[in-house]
Amino acid sequence: MISRLRGKPVARRPDGLVLDVNGVGYLVAATPGVLRRAEGAEEVVVETYLVVREDALALYGFADASERELFEHLISVSGVGPKMALAIVSGSTPAELRRAIALEDTKRFEAIPGIGKKTAQRVVLELKEKIGIAPVGEAAPGDHLTARDALVELGYTMLDAERALAEVDPDLSPEERIRHALRKAA
Repeated sequence: MISRLRGKPVARRPDGLVLDVNGVGYLVAATPGVLRRAEGAEEVVVETYLVVREDALALYGFADASERELFEHLISVSGVGPKMALAIVSGSTPAELRRAIALEDTKRFEAIPGIGKKTAQRVVLELKEKIGIAPVGEAAPGDHLTARDALVELGYTMLDAERALAEVDPDLSPEERIRHALRKAA
């Protein structure tokens, strides 16, 4: 198993990053975090996961171990392959995704291209016990989703709404959360 690579980024291709490690070029399908760190860098360290198939070996790269761990959990879900798992991990931070799982927020996953309602439900159902964090308070999940959905109705993307609400006190009412998020954006 190839778990980590340290090398010089030599090319960026549509299907990933080519990393030169002691004269051997590894093609790594990588998250945006890896691609940003590799831009203009002399050397980069990439956490990796090797997928072995009958007809191919594919290397997936992550900015840190938490991204790789989440990827490993995602590919254990029925119907989620490595490319879909990489797309999920690439769209949000591991903390945001863990929170979405804990809140049973299937809409967060449905917003990712290629993921339908049933796949989103499977991700939440199969991973909730494995990696979910316990939400604070009884009303917290409902209040968070209410505020997030209201921001989406106001024109925010799902990701931008989540990020805006991450900076707001979770003990506030949904209306107050929305006001604070809108003030910060202004």
